[in-house]
Amino acid sequence: MNFTLTTLGTASAMPRVDRNQSAQVLQVHGRLFLIDCGENTQRRIREEGLSFAKIEAVFISHLHGDHVFGLLGLISTMGLYGRVEPLRIFGPAALEAMLVFFKKYFGDGLPFQLEFTEVKASSPVTVYENRYVRVSAFPLNHKIETYGYRFDAVPTPKNPEGAHQPSYAYVSDTAPFEELPSFVQGVDVLYHESTYTAEFEQQALKRFHSTSKHAAQCALDAGAGALILGHYSARCRDLQAFENEARTIFPNVFAATDGDVFEIPKK
Repeated sequence: MNFTLTTLGTASAMPRVDRNQSAQVLQVHGRLFLIDCGENTQRRIREEGLSFAKIEAVFISHLHGDHVFGLLGLISTMGLYGRVEPLRIFGPAALEAMLVFFKKYFGDGLPFQLEFTEVKASSPVTVYENRYVRVSAFPLNHKIETYGYRFDAVPTPKNPEGAHQPSYAYVSDTAPFEELPSFVQGVDVLYHESTYTAEFEQQALKRFHSTSKHAAQCALDAGAGALILGHYSARCRDLQAFENEARTIFPNVFAATDGDVFEIPKK
């Protein structure tokens, strides 16, 4: 499988015994891309049998703790494992101060470099590219500066120009807004936060979050192939309710749990 997603954490701000905070790993031709890094991410990486050494880059959506509290511990552990390859980290400008703090107080002897790239975008912009994948960032509508990420495979000799190139988009914390479907237009798989079920719509909008129906409408408007839900509020325990609501708008829906693995494209 050359383009696969593993959901490490599907909780929102309040973790549960059976659900960790936001983190995902996208595997592209054997290289790993970590998307958000909530508390406990490094343990979840080990539980899923993934390699710290193969993490090529980290993409942080925003600086709320449930999306970033696990990053410094992960960096430290990578150092203990003897990583020497630089780690590229992408995120809002405020993330740089967090990394400077880490290097000042805990970075003595770290055997690899942290290469931070500030993400700043008012519309989709390419932030990273290698021979297998192109990553673009796009703005979201949350309380603080927040970005989603889109991963598009680039042609290779085994999957040449003209063949289908897999694509995946990660929409973290956001209230619905008009431009969002165009940012993720045509992706094979769309992950869209679904903090609340529809009965809590007013609370969702007040807190700049989405419901399962908001996520489904975005997937429909974007022409996505499949929709993955996550980032569930602790008060919403029945994941089937999220899935059932979303399917009234968009049929190909999966309410993710920690440890799910999706091959992209997902039919």
